[in-house]
Amino acid sequence: MAPIRVLIADQLSDDGIKLLRQESGLAVDIKTGLSSKELAQIIEPYEGLVVRSSTKVTAEVIERAVHLKVIGRAGVGLDNVDADAATKRGIIVMNVPAGNTISTAEHTCSMILALARRIPQAQASLKAGLWERSKFVGVELFGKTLGIVGMGKIGTEVAKRAQVFGMRVIAYDPFLSTERAQQLDVQMMELEPLYREADIITVHTPLTEETRHLISTPQFALMKPGVRLINCARGGIIDEQALHAAITSGQVAGAAIDVFEQEPPAKDHPLVALDQVVCTPHLGASTQEAQLNVAIDVAKQVADALLGRGIRNAVNMPSLDAQTLKVLQPYILLGERLGSLTAQLIGGQIAEVRVTYVGEVTAYDTSPITLAILKGVLQPMVGENVNYVNASLIAAERGVKVIEAKSNRPEEFANLLSVEVRNDPSTRPAMGGDSLRIIPSERSQSRDDGRTLVLQGTLSARREPRIVKIDRYFVEATPEGYMLIIKNQDKPGLIGQLGTLLGESNINIAGMTNGRDAPGGTAITVVNIDQPVPPNVLDRVKTLTHVLDAKLIKL
Repeated sequence: MAPIRVLIADQLSDDGIKLLRQESGLAVDIKTGLSSKELAQIIEPYEGLVVRSSTKVTAEVIERAVHLKVIGRAGVGLDNVDADAATKRGIIVMNVPAGNTISTAEHTCSMILALARRIPQAQASLKAGLWERSKFVGVELFGKTLGIVGMGKIGTEVAKRAQVFGMRVIAYDPFLSTERAQQLDVQMMELEPLYREADIITVHTPLTEETRHLISTPQFALMKPGVRLINCARGGIIDEQALHAAITSGQVAGAAIDVFEQEPPAKDHPLVALDQVVCTPHLGASTQEAQLNVAIDVAKQVADALLGRGIRNAVNMPSLDAQTLKVLQPYILLGERLGSLTAQLIGGQIAEVRVTYVGEVTAYDTSPITLAILKGVLQPMVGENVNYVNASLIAAERGVKVIEAKSNRPEEFANLLSVEVRNDPSTRPAMGGDSLRIIPSERSQSRDDGRTLVLQGTLSARREPRIVKIDRYFVEATPEGYMLIIKNQDKPGLIGQLGTLLGESNINIAGMTNGRDAPGGTAITVVNIDQPVPPNVLDRVKTLTHVLDAKLIKL
């Protein structure tokens, strides 16, 4: 089997490279300093791509990356990766959100101190042979108010360090809970009051359309005269032209800037020329420890994703830590197979997918399982290009409505996944024809906007997937490989006829289960088989006495 090819396109710590090269099944190439055009020309054979901040992974690169499965960014930001284009192509995009947290937080605090005490300017003066003590009078941090915009990992670490200096910390983050803010001893508020109250403001958000020029002329007008600003996050969050004007007017006392809208900035960049501005060349993650951490982390993540060992820190699909993955992995497998089985049984264009979770799984984020169910549902009608990354996007593009619910209502099983799929009424019904279709569930009988099929699954004592219900029929079936699902009358003789026919056709039965609505009524028979049933044999199965319909399923 040919190895999986991985391209490292930026400088990476030797430890990360070594880790990737030690993985059996991976072949690693290193080609750095490539332009986007050059990268697009060579990307075709690679399934994995590792970058830092220099290489630009554009839509053109992604369009040419016909085999690419994973893009790993050794760092937090993804400004240089077109994540939307990658998602549309089903490519996992992952970063390393924690690898440089401490490094960037410490650099931010260093910048705050350097700005407050004018350390770089004083050093430059002294090295020039001057002794200008009165020129470099600074301000103390003690008792000052620090405003933090974005209380993620880095913002949180900055807050902890600022409090040690005796600073009052106020913050804006729409996703931080009140309880967590109280734990951190941080006062949460909206942006406008934060701008009005803070003596020093530091930003720690990603650069998005919503955060680009988040701080500009109108925001500077709200701030205290003499406010100081720090940006060690992403260039473009603070409007550089507006910041220059605010500093030269005296509204802003100074700024400490580690990141720029254009990197490197022009030699005559107006902010760099200002004496009130402390500048560094994007050094937030530039510590030996951070470089080692992000290299090792991204190498592990890319290797695990390519070798099927799990996905972490993906920005375009839910990510799971190792412990959560251990709990949810069996449900993810069960969900995908439930979705695929349901879609193959019901047939036609899917209009709605409703998922209900019962039991231990409700304590976790179930979105990865829902994605797996969607992948299973969509694959029979979309094909191989649907995966965990683009399943929700494809569902939205095709107008498939997705509904999730968690239930504590008592069920027949302690842990249960229930998947209800409704198809478009204008498309073909389940299992062949109107008179032979799976009978709709009781809840759905009154609906006239499409056919509905409900499947339920659980995990065995060994945490292996089991199908326990097909609409109102209780079964005990293993969802794997080839399955022959038969709708039949509950009459004697069917199992013998079926066994004889499959045996004559050299098709081995691996397992069989059936469920019925009432003695002598209709029933569902599920047969696990080791080989596919040829069309002519399937036709013969349908002609057996008491068989109403039959369908071959492949999982």
